[in-house]
Amino acid sequence: MSLQKILFVTLICFICANVYSQRRYGDGDYNRIGITGGLAIFDINTDDFITESRTGFIGGFTTRGSYRNNFDLIYGINFVSNEIGISAIGTGTNIGDQQFIIYTIIGAQINFLVSYNIVKPYLSIEVGPMLQLNGNMKLKNDRFADYNIDGYTNLTAEDIQDISPINGLGYAGLSVGLKSFKLSGGYQYGFTNTFAKLNDKNLKNEDFKGNIGKIVIAATVYF
Repeated sequence: MSLQKILFVTLICFICANVYSQRRYGDGDYNRIGITGGLAIFDINTDDFITESRTGFIGGFTTRGSYRNNFDLIYGINFVSNEIGISAIGTGTNIGDQQFIIYTIIGAQINFLVSYNIVKPYLSIEVGPMLQLNGNMKLKNDRFADYNIDGYTNLTAEDIQDISPINGLGYAGLSVGLKSFKLSGGYQYGFTNTFAKLNDKNLKNEDFKGNIGKIVIAATVYF
């Protein structure tokens, strides 16, 4: 299944689930649908490449509802546009030109979080798993395709674009605000090897390993 089909099916499932969600009030209970948008500082933690974190964007839909006592449940889908820089050195007419080559990663994240209200509804701690579905790590500018990755002699910038399309992550963060509006900040860490598909290609007989690391700052409006 292509990335476009995965994203379409995921969005339809999310919408269908929320059609049956009702906004409830009474005894402090509630269940709200919201729109989220924000910034993400993205990197891949690895010993195989020299990387540079870069800022991308997130945006999507979320549902937040009371569960029990001071606990809420949050689930949703965010569409993500991430960038990362990887150090590379020019060849041919560009020999010796060293710079960070920029890659883009487009995809979606599905999350299911548990929120503990420290001061309900103003301050809460949120933790839980996320599943990221993404396309390849594509070169932002194809003119750098034949640059050699820093530290390798015959591994080009084009060679390392094929990354894992499914990544499992964990999230921990804080949110502040009201029932209808919240600001949140947190850290996402990938438990799966983002470069696993590179090992299937037997590039340089290396065992490539990398884990996503992402700082996210977002705002959510609830209806």
